[in-house]
Amino acid sequence: MSTTLIRGGRVITATDDYLADVLLKDGIVHAIARDMAVGPEVKVVDASGLYVLPGGVDTHVHLENVIGPTITCDTFASGTKAAAFGGTTTVVDFALQTAADSPLEAIARAQRSAEPQVCIDYSLHCIVTRVDAQVLADVKHAMRHEGVTSFKMFMAYPGVMMADDAAIFQMLRQVGADGGMVALHAENGTVIDLLIKEALAAGHTAPRYHAMTRPALMEGEATHRGIRLAELAEAPIYFVHVSSNQALKHIVAARDEGIPVFAETCPHYLLFDDSVYSSDDFEIAKYVMTPPLRTTDDQNHLWRALRYDDLQVIATDHCPFCMKEGHLGYQLQKMRGKDDFSLIPNGAPGIETRLVSLYDIGVMQGRLSLNRFVQLTSTTPAKLFGLFPKKGTIAIGSDADVVLFNPNATQTIHAEHLHSQCDYTLLEGRTLQGRVEKVFLRGELIVDGAEWKGREGMGQFVRRGEVRAF
Repeated sequence: MSTTLIRGGRVITATDDYLADVLLKDGIVHAIARDMAVGPEVKVVDASGLYVLPGGVDTHVHLENVIGPTITCDTFASGTKAAAFGGTTTVVDFALQTAADSPLEAIARAQRSAEPQVCIDYSLHCIVTRVDAQVLADVKHAMRHEGVTSFKMFMAYPGVMMADDAAIFQMLRQVGADGGMVALHAENGTVIDLLIKEALAAGHTAPRYHAMTRPALMEGEATHRGIRLAELAEAPIYFVHVSSNQALKHIVAARDEGIPVFAETCPHYLLFDDSVYSSDDFEIAKYVMTPPLRTTDDQNHLWRALRYDDLQVIATDHCPFCMKEGHLGYQLQKMRGKDDFSLIPNGAPGIETRLVSLYDIGVMQGRLSLNRFVQLTSTTPAKLFGLFPKKGTIAIGSDADVVLFNPNATQTIHAEHLHSQCDYTLLEGRTLQGRVEKVFLRGELIVDGAEWKGREGMGQFVRRGEVRAF
């Protein structure tokens, strides 16, 4: 394994900001010092004028995820390559328990697909859709022996993935007691299902009705209910893709009460608002994600929560479906819902643009400090999901996952230049400040400007420990 010295960069972690040399050796950060002397066998990379960041940790991605009759259009290979070009070196994907199998079988199935393909390191949340004595036993085994310590459950999508409150409570109680975390999709699924049926019966089939039938109030109601279940279970809880103040106000109140509630939002909720749903044009299907985009007032509340740590993570919820049917052979993509918005697969791409978009709209516009930027995109997700300090920081002994980021460069985003297999980006034509220049995975250079130096299968499964609920 090669040894690399990153010379003279500005090292930014969640807590520190200093100029130093960083020595990457044997896959870890071996030393950090000023003006380090090294032999001729060490490759030296000049990082003058660049930020030296810990590799991004994206704890919410959907690669090869089967959703109903369709599948997300990024493979583990294409999705993790795209992540790498965006400065992310670790992702946490999902293993879906089906009606026919157990959480352990779901984890094994996801690993079999991922192992030969992944270009960066990865782990898995397990989606639990039903709970019984055997499932609870499997969950305990997964936590103790498989390194899977987080489990996702849904309050939405009745008849498909929705779990009832008793099942969620059982999981919270057991997983929390064993040092893990339940991640909850909080929307009132049965009421939303009724609103969808009523809209379709009235002839409302255009994509914009996706947003109109998923009101923020129903995100808020479900979030409050989830918090109270966690309180009763005396367990931490994590809310995925928080989009609205209706949800956020319950999270803030619970944290003020001392309840261990954690939550993420996503770049698209900070970049776009519900004004995109202003016509019946099918192009709006690009913005059909769950929850839908909210108001500018909701955006303001999300930014405030990010500043004051009421939201702790920015993850992508990268869930890509193509707009053009048959693109790269993918069928039943967004066009599936051309005549019925409820059939449009819910999700949007974003795995490659997370860091640069948040640097542009967050750091450059004074909403986030550099330390907070790193905290939200790397350090805290690593801590909450049992990856820290192996991942999420630049410190002696941590994995040598390092990003060299140019704060002065600009780039204009085009789907054709990205590495996802999705045929669009929500940021098409947008010019952003900042650019990922080089990416190291465990000390190995995998991205060098526009050049790919990584390879499929080089990523490793990361066994995770207990939640750092703090």
